[in-house]
This record gives sequence, C-alpha cells and structure tokens, in this order.
Amino acid sequence: MRILIVEDEPALREGLVDLLTAADHQVVAEAEGKTAVERGTGEVFDLVLLDLMLPDLDGVEVCRRLRKARPSLPILMLTARGSEDDKVAGFEAGADDYLTKPFAVRELLARIDALRRRAAAAPAEPEVIEADGCVLDLGRLEASREGEVVSLTPREAGIVRWLYRQRNRAVPRGELLERIWGSSGDLQTRTVDMTIANLRQKIERDPSQPLIVVTVTGAGYAWGGR
Repeated sequence: MRILIVEDEPALREGLVDLLTAADHQVVAEAEGKTAVERGTGEVFDLVLLDLMLPDLDGVEVCRRLRKARPSLPILMLTARGSEDDKVAGFEAGADDYLTKPFAVRELLARIDALRRRAAAAPAEPEVIEADGCVLDLGRLEASREGEVVSLTPREAGIVRWLYRQRNRAVPRGELLERIWGSSGDLQTRTVDMTIANLRQKIERDPSQPLIVVTVTGAGYAWGGR
C-alpha cells in the first residue's frame, strides 16, 4: 500500500515511517496540514494516517478536504484526544477509523489491514441514482431536482449508497455508524439522525414527508425511492 502519514511530532512521524516501511508499505510523510492536502489530492494513496492536532490546518479540516476530493480514500485518524466529541468530529469530517495515542503497533497494523480489506471488498455502486424526481450523482457529490443543484457531503452520499444497496430491508442506526462513519457503533446515534435530517433537506421534495430516505419506526432507516 502507498500510505500518506500526516503527523507533526518528529519522533512519532519517523517511527511510523520506519514501522510501515518495514511492513512493506510505500510511505510519504508530511508534518503540516496544508501540504498534506496538496499531496493527498494531487497524488494517489491507498490510505492516510492523519493526526488530529496539526499546527496550521487541523486534522478535521484536512480530513474534510481529502474526503471531498477522494471519496473512497481510507482515512485513519491518530490522536491523543479521545473524547466522544473529538471522535464525532473526525467521523463527520470523513474519517473511517480512529485510534487514540498511545497505541499498540499490532493494533495499528491490524486496523490498516482491516481498512485495506474493506476497500478491496467494497462492491461497485451506481454513481447516478434517480428517485422521486431527484437525480443523485454520487460520484460528483451532487443532487439535482428541476434544474436546481445542491452539494452532498461524502457522508450523505455514503448513506444514500448504503441504503440503496440494502433497499430490501430497514437499516439500523448503529449499522450506518459502522458502515459510513467507520465507528464500532458506540457513538450516539443522534449523529446519524442529524446527518439524515440535513440530507432530506437537500434531496426530498417535502422533507417533512420523505419518500427517498424513510424512517422505519423502531428499526432505523430504509430506501424508499422508486
């Protein structure tokens, strides 16, 4: 794998480079967020290890920009900050997984391998879906209705993809956290509800009476588009 490391602490950055190089990965390391965004959007990487606390552009913003440019790029956030709010911020910005410092080498390598397998096993999904008069261009992160175009976040597009793929059943909130946020499911599910509320404002003809992303009482959400 070709891995981009974004870490401003020299000793840890050099240690990660040595560790991942020894594990037969090709490694590029950056200490600042702005240069990391430039490399991450301008070059091809298989995975990003991203520190949350950076001196110029914080990890959340770096993650957001990388995710917008590279929707399928696996991002593993590394940080000394492990509060729920920090995790939610990272996941909402587009992180796939979250590892709090200090961490064990074996766990880091295992998480990298898990993200690699997940990316390799991800099935090809339709890039353009039409539902109830709304055209959802997931590749471009856009939705349009009657000529009006709005932008979708990577998470919103991810929810649409997963619900469409699982359109024969209701999808629990915890499953959406695991699949779209990369969480183990222990974060508060209000994150899912808030994201879907925002998504409905963009894609539904009447957000108060949704026909594309519908609520299944006691179960979660389901694809309702026809």
